[in-house]
Amino acid sequence: MHTIEATKKSYDAACKEVLADRYILANILKECVEEFSGESIDYIATVCIQGSPEIGTIPVRADESVRLQLEGLNTEDTSLTEAVVHYDIRFRAILPREERSIKLIINVEAQNNFSPGYSLLKRAMYYCCRLVSAQYGTVFTHSSYDDMEKVYSIWICTNPGAQWEYTITKYAMQECNLIGKAQARPEEYDLIVPIMVCLGKKKYRELQGLFRLLNMVLIHQNRNDRNEVLNELKDHYNVVMTPNLEKGVAQMCNLSEGVYQDGVAYGLEQGLEQGLEQGLEQGLAQGRRETVLALLQEKMPLDLIARVTKLSAEKIQDIGKLNGIL
Repeated sequence: MHTIEATKKSYDAACKEVLADRYILANILKECVEEFSGESIDYIATVCIQGSPEIGTIPVRADESVRLQLEGLNTEDTSLTEAVVHYDIRFRAILPREERSIKLIINVEAQNNFSPGYSLLKRAMYYCCRLVSAQYGTVFTHSSYDDMEKVYSIWICTNPGAQWEYTITKYAMQECNLIGKAQARPEEYDLIVPIMVCLGKKKYRELQGLFRLLNMVLIHQNRNDRNEVLNELKDHYNVVMTPNLEKGVAQMCNLSEGVYQDGVAYGLEQGLEQGLEQGLEQGLAQGRRETVLALLQEKMPLDLIARVTKLSAEKIQDIGKLNGIL
Protein backbone atom coordinates (compact mmCIF):
# COMPACT_ATOMS: atom_id res chain seq x y z
CA MET A 1 0.00 0.00 0.00
CA HIS A 2 3.02 2.26 -0.38
CA THR A 3 1.45 3.83 -3.49
CA ILE A 4 -1.66 4.84 -1.52
CA GLU A 5 0.52 6.30 1.23
CA ALA A 6 2.44 8.26 -1.39
CA THR A 7 -0.82 9.44 -2.94
CA LYS A 8 -2.05 10.62 0.47
CA LYS A 9 1.14 12.62 0.99
CA SER A 10 0.79 14.13 -2.46
CA TYR A 11 -2.87 14.93 -1.75
CA ASP A 12 -1.98 16.66 1.53
CA ALA A 13 0.82 18.65 -0.08
CA ALA A 14 -1.31 19.75 -3.03
CA CYS A 15 -4.16 20.68 -0.68
CA LYS A 16 -1.89 22.96 1.35
CA GLU A 17 -0.42 24.57 -1.77
CA VAL A 18 -3.88 25.39 -3.10
CA LEU A 19 -5.14 26.73 0.24
CA ALA A 20 -2.01 28.86 0.67
CA ASP A 21 -2.66 30.82 -2.50
CA ARG A 22 -3.21 34.38 -1.32
CA TYR A 23 -6.43 34.82 -3.35
CA ILE A 24 -7.89 31.57 -2.01
CA LEU A 25 -6.90 32.76 1.48
CA ALA A 26 -8.49 36.14 0.75
CA ASN A 27 -11.83 34.44 0.04
CA ILE A 28 -11.55 32.50 3.31
CA LEU A 29 -10.67 35.64 5.29
CA LYS A 30 -13.51 37.67 3.79
CA GLU A 31 -16.07 35.01 4.75
CA CYS A 32 -14.68 33.94 8.14
CA VAL A 33 -12.72 36.82 9.69
CA GLU A 34 -14.88 39.75 10.73
CA GLU A 35 -12.08 42.27 10.33
CA PHE A 36 -12.04 41.64 6.56
CA SER A 37 -15.75 41.18 5.84
CA GLY A 38 -16.10 44.61 4.24
CA GLU A 39 -12.95 44.48 2.11
CA SER A 40 -12.54 43.36 -1.49
CA ILE A 41 -10.81 40.09 -2.37
CA ASP A 42 -8.12 41.95 -4.31
CA TYR A 43 -7.42 44.34 -1.41
CA ILE A 44 -7.15 41.49 1.10
CA ALA A 45 -4.86 39.51 -1.21
CA THR A 46 -2.54 42.34 -2.26
CA VAL A 47 -2.50 44.63 0.78
CA CYS A 48 -3.63 42.75 3.88
CA ILE A 49 -1.85 39.39 3.59
CA GLN A 50 1.75 40.04 4.53
CA GLY A 51 4.62 38.21 2.85
CA SER A 52 4.36 34.63 1.61
CA PRO A 53 2.32 32.21 3.74
CA GLU A 54 4.50 29.58 5.41
CA ILE A 55 3.41 26.06 4.40
CA GLY A 56 4.16 23.12 6.69
CA THR A 57 7.46 24.55 7.94
CA ILE A 58 6.57 26.05 11.32
CA PRO A 59 6.41 23.67 14.32
CA VAL A 60 3.50 24.18 16.71
CA ARG A 61 5.20 23.35 20.02
CA ALA A 62 8.08 25.27 21.53
CA ASP A 63 9.99 25.20 24.80
CA GLU A 64 9.68 28.40 26.78
CA SER A 65 13.46 28.76 26.58
CA VAL A 66 13.48 28.83 22.78
CA ARG A 67 12.91 32.27 21.26
CA LEU A 68 13.03 32.29 17.50
CA GLN A 69 11.69 35.06 15.33
CA LEU A 70 8.04 35.13 14.32
CA GLU A 71 8.58 37.71 11.64
CA GLY A 72 10.61 37.60 8.43
CA LEU A 73 12.56 34.51 7.46
CA ASN A 74 13.14 33.20 11.00
CA THR A 75 9.57 32.09 11.53
CA GLU A 76 10.08 28.83 13.39
CA ASP A 77 8.44 27.99 16.71
CA THR A 78 10.45 24.86 17.51
CA SER A 79 10.48 22.27 20.29
CA LEU A 80 13.46 20.55 21.86
CA THR A 81 11.53 17.99 23.88
CA GLU A 82 8.40 17.04 21.92
CA ALA A 83 7.70 15.50 18.52
CA VAL A 84 7.46 18.17 15.86
CA VAL A 85 3.96 19.03 14.62
CA HIS A 86 3.76 21.76 11.99
CA TYR A 87 1.12 24.34 11.22
CA ASP A 88 -0.29 23.63 7.76
CA ILE A 89 -0.32 27.31 6.83
CA ARG A 90 0.59 30.37 8.87
CA PHE A 91 0.80 34.00 7.84
CA ARG A 92 0.32 37.54 9.08
CA ALA A 93 -2.38 39.95 7.98
CA ILE A 94 -2.82 43.65 8.54
CA LEU A 95 -5.75 45.99 8.04
CA PRO A 96 -4.48 49.57 7.70
CA ARG A 97 -6.43 52.10 9.72
CA GLU A 98 -5.82 55.79 10.34
CA GLU A 99 -6.02 55.48 14.12
CA ARG A 100 -4.22 52.15 14.51
CA SER A 101 -3.65 49.29 12.09
CA ILE A 102 -5.17 45.92 13.00
CA LYS A 103 -2.55 43.16 13.01
CA LEU A 104 -3.47 39.48 13.00
CA ILE A 105 -1.69 36.13 12.96
CA ILE A 106 -3.65 33.51 11.06
CA ASN A 107 -3.30 29.74 10.86
CA VAL A 108 -5.23 27.64 8.32
CA GLU A 109 -5.45 23.85 8.69
CA ALA A 110 -6.82 21.27 6.24
CA GLN A 111 -8.33 18.28 8.04
CA ASN A 112 -9.67 15.08 6.44
CA ASN A 113 -10.29 13.10 9.63
CA PHE A 114 -12.99 14.78 11.70
CA SER A 115 -12.87 12.16 14.48
CA PRO A 116 -9.17 11.42 15.11
CA GLY A 117 -9.74 10.23 18.68
CA TYR A 118 -9.71 13.67 20.28
CA SER A 119 -11.57 16.98 19.97
CA LEU A 120 -10.51 18.95 16.89
CA LEU A 121 -11.92 22.07 18.51
CA LYS A 122 -9.65 21.65 21.52
CA ARG A 123 -6.72 21.19 19.16
CA ALA A 124 -7.70 24.42 17.40
CA MET A 125 -7.84 26.17 20.79
CA TYR A 126 -4.38 24.81 21.57
CA TYR A 127 -3.02 26.11 18.28
CA CYS A 128 -4.44 29.55 19.09
CA CYS A 129 -2.75 29.51 22.48
CA ARG A 130 0.57 28.52 20.93
CA LEU A 131 0.27 31.34 18.41
CA VAL A 132 -0.24 33.77 21.29
CA SER A 133 2.54 32.45 23.52
CA ALA A 134 5.01 32.42 20.61
CA GLN A 135 4.66 36.20 20.36
CA TYR A 136 6.66 36.76 23.53
CA GLY A 137 10.15 37.89 22.63
CA THR A 138 9.17 38.64 19.04
CA VAL A 139 5.97 40.70 18.87
CA PHE A 140 6.25 41.93 22.46
CA THR A 141 8.75 41.73 25.30
CA HIS A 142 8.73 42.14 29.08
CA SER A 143 5.40 43.70 30.10
CA SER A 144 4.41 45.18 26.72
CA TYR A 145 1.25 43.07 26.62
CA ASP A 146 -0.66 45.74 24.71
CA ASP A 147 1.39 44.78 21.65
CA MET A 148 -0.04 41.26 21.56
CA GLU A 149 -1.77 40.42 18.29
CA LYS A 150 -5.06 38.61 17.79
CA VAL A 151 -4.83 35.09 16.34
CA TYR A 152 -7.17 32.96 14.27
CA SER A 153 -6.95 29.21 13.67
CA ILE A 154 -9.23 28.26 10.76
CA TRP A 155 -9.87 24.55 10.21
CA ILE A 156 -11.12 23.40 6.80
CA CYS A 157 -12.74 20.02 7.45
CA THR A 158 -13.48 18.10 4.25
CA ASN A 159 -15.17 15.08 5.82
CA PRO A 160 -17.14 16.11 8.94
CA GLY A 161 -20.01 14.33 10.64
CA ALA A 162 -23.47 14.81 9.12
CA GLN A 163 -24.57 17.42 11.68
CA TRP A 164 -21.52 19.55 10.88
CA GLU A 165 -21.78 19.50 7.10
CA TYR A 166 -21.80 22.93 5.45
CA THR A 167 -21.40 24.93 8.63
CA ILE A 168 -18.99 27.68 9.62
CA THR A 169 -18.68 28.14 13.37
CA LYS A 170 -16.62 30.70 15.27
CA TYR A 171 -15.65 30.39 18.93
CA ALA A 172 -14.59 33.52 20.76
CA MET A 173 -14.02 34.95 24.23
CA GLN A 174 -16.78 37.14 25.61
CA GLU A 175 -17.13 39.51 28.52
CA CYS A 176 -19.70 38.32 31.07
CA ASN A 177 -20.58 40.55 34.02
CA LEU A 178 -21.23 38.48 37.14
CA ILE A 179 -21.69 41.48 39.44
CA GLY A 180 -21.92 45.06 38.24
CA LYS A 181 -21.52 46.47 34.73
CA ALA A 182 -17.80 46.93 34.20
CA GLN A 183 -16.78 46.96 30.56
CA ALA A 184 -13.38 46.33 28.99
CA ARG A 185 -12.45 47.12 25.42
CA PRO A 186 -12.91 43.99 23.23
CA GLU A 187 -9.35 44.26 21.91
CA GLU A 188 -8.10 43.56 25.44
CA TYR A 189 -9.61 40.05 25.58
CA ASP A 190 -10.71 39.17 22.04
CA LEU A 191 -7.39 37.55 21.16
CA ILE A 192 -8.00 33.91 20.22
CA VAL A 193 -10.57 32.74 17.67
CA PRO A 194 -10.79 29.15 16.39
CA ILE A 195 -13.11 28.67 13.41
CA MET A 196 -14.42 25.38 12.01
CA VAL A 197 -15.32 25.39 8.31
CA CYS A 198 -17.02 22.08 7.51
CA LEU A 199 -17.65 20.87 3.96
CA GLY A 200 -19.53 17.73 2.90
CA LYS A 201 -20.35 15.23 0.20
CA LYS A 202 -22.21 17.42 -2.30
CA LYS A 203 -20.74 18.23 -5.69
CA TYR A 204 -19.42 21.77 -5.94
CA ARG A 205 -21.98 22.60 -8.64
CA GLU A 206 -24.70 22.20 -5.98
CA LEU A 207 -23.14 24.83 -3.70
CA GLN A 208 -22.58 28.57 -3.51
CA GLY A 209 -20.09 30.96 -1.92
CA LEU A 210 -17.13 29.74 0.10
CA PHE A 211 -18.49 26.19 0.29
CA ARG A 212 -18.55 26.01 -3.51
CA LEU A 213 -15.02 27.40 -3.74
CA LEU A 214 -13.54 24.99 -1.19
CA ASN A 215 -15.41 21.95 -2.52
CA MET A 216 -14.27 22.93 -5.99
CA VAL A 217 -10.55 23.13 -5.21
CA LEU A 218 -10.26 20.44 -2.53
CA ILE A 219 -12.70 17.62 -3.33
CA HIS A 220 -15.07 16.18 -5.96
CA GLN A 221 -12.83 16.85 -8.93
CA ASN A 222 -11.58 14.89 -11.88
CA ARG A 223 -9.28 15.69 -14.73
CA ASN A 224 -12.13 16.89 -16.94
CA ASP A 225 -13.11 19.53 -14.36
CA ARG A 226 -9.78 21.34 -14.45
CA ASN A 227 -10.55 24.06 -17.00
CA GLU A 228 -14.01 24.66 -15.54
CA VAL A 229 -12.50 25.07 -12.07
CA LEU A 230 -9.81 27.47 -13.28
CA ASN A 231 -12.33 29.60 -15.18
CA GLU A 232 -14.73 29.79 -12.24
CA LEU A 233 -11.93 30.78 -9.86
CA LYS A 234 -11.09 33.70 -12.14
CA ASP A 235 -14.61 34.75 -13.07
CA HIS A 236 -16.53 34.29 -9.80
CA TYR A 237 -13.95 34.41 -7.00
CA ASN A 238 -11.60 37.12 -8.31
CA VAL A 239 -8.66 34.74 -8.13
CA VAL A 240 -5.57 35.80 -10.05
CA MET A 241 -4.16 32.64 -11.60
CA THR A 242 -0.51 31.81 -10.96
CA PRO A 243 1.58 28.86 -12.19
CA ASN A 244 1.63 27.44 -8.64
CA LEU A 245 -2.15 27.59 -8.29
CA GLU A 246 -2.76 26.08 -11.73
CA LYS A 247 -0.33 23.29 -10.86
CA GLY A 248 -2.04 22.72 -7.51
CA VAL A 249 -5.51 22.52 -9.06
CA ALA A 250 -4.23 20.11 -11.71
CA GLN A 251 -2.68 17.92 -9.02
CA MET A 252 -5.90 17.84 -7.00
CA CYS A 253 -7.85 16.84 -10.12
CA ASN A 254 -5.39 14.11 -11.04
CA LEU A 255 -5.01 12.69 -7.53
CA SER A 256 -8.64 11.58 -7.40
CA GLU A 257 -7.97 9.40 -10.42
CA GLY A 258 -4.71 8.18 -8.90
CA VAL A 259 -6.48 7.07 -5.72
CA TYR A 260 -9.10 5.33 -7.83
CA GLN A 261 -6.53 3.40 -9.85
CA ASP A 262 -4.44 2.42 -6.81
CA GLY A 263 -7.52 1.29 -4.90
CA VAL A 264 -8.87 -0.76 -7.80
CA ALA A 265 -5.51 -2.48 -8.30
CA TYR A 266 -5.26 -3.36 -4.62
CA GLY A 267 -8.87 -4.51 -4.45
CA LEU A 268 -8.51 -6.74 -7.49
CA GLU A 269 -5.34 -8.29 -6.10
CA GLN A 270 -7.02 -9.09 -2.80
CA GLY A 271 -10.22 -10.21 -4.51
CA LEU A 272 -8.49 -12.60 -6.88
CA GLU A 273 -6.57 -14.24 -4.04
CA GLN A 274 -9.79 -14.83 -2.16
CA GLY A 275 -11.51 -15.89 -5.37
CA LEU A 276 -9.27 -18.91 -5.76
CA GLU A 277 -10.82 -20.37 -2.60
CA GLN A 278 -14.26 -18.83 -2.27
CA GLY A 279 -15.28 -17.92 -5.77
CA LEU A 280 -14.58 -14.74 -7.70
CA GLU A 281 -17.65 -12.85 -6.48
CA GLN A 282 -16.88 -13.38 -2.81
CA GLY A 283 -13.23 -12.67 -3.43
CA LEU A 284 -13.92 -9.34 -5.09
CA ALA A 285 -16.22 -8.39 -2.21
CA GLN A 286 -13.45 -9.24 0.25
CA GLY A 287 -10.97 -7.27 -1.82
CA ARG A 288 -13.29 -4.28 -1.77
CA ARG A 289 -13.57 -4.53 2.02
CA GLU A 290 -9.77 -4.73 2.32
CA THR A 291 -9.45 -1.68 0.11
CA VAL A 292 -11.87 0.26 2.33
CA LEU A 293 -9.96 -0.69 5.47
CA ALA A 294 -6.60 0.18 3.95
CA LEU A 295 -7.79 3.57 2.73
CA LEU A 296 -9.45 4.35 6.06
CA GLN A 297 -6.21 3.52 7.85
CA GLU A 298 -4.44 5.97 5.54
CA LYS A 299 -7.02 8.65 6.56
CA MET A 300 -8.21 9.13 3.00
CA PRO A 301 -11.44 11.18 2.62
CA LEU A 302 -14.69 9.22 2.51
CA ASP A 303 -15.69 10.67 -0.85
CA LEU A 304 -12.49 9.39 -2.46
CA ILE A 305 -12.93 5.94 -0.89
CA ALA A 306 -16.48 5.85 -2.23
CA ARG A 307 -15.24 6.59 -5.73
CA VAL A 308 -12.56 3.90 -5.48
CA THR A 309 -14.78 1.14 -4.11
CA LYS A 310 -18.17 2.14 -5.57
CA LEU A 311 -19.63 1.81 -2.07
CA SER A 312 -21.81 4.34 -0.27
CA ALA A 313 -20.36 6.50 2.50
CA GLU A 314 -22.69 4.75 4.95
CA LYS A 315 -21.39 1.31 3.93
CA ILE A 316 -17.80 2.52 4.25
CA GLN A 317 -18.52 3.86 7.74
CA ASP A 318 -20.13 0.54 8.71
CA ILE A 319 -17.05 -1.38 7.57
CA GLY A 320 -14.80 1.01 9.46
CA LYS A 321 -16.83 0.73 12.66
CA LEU A 322 -17.02 -3.06 12.50
CA ASN A 323 -13.24 -3.21 12.25
CA GLY A 324 -12.55 -0.61 14.95
CA ILE A 325 -11.16 2.07 12.63
CA LEU A 326 -14.00 4.61 12.93
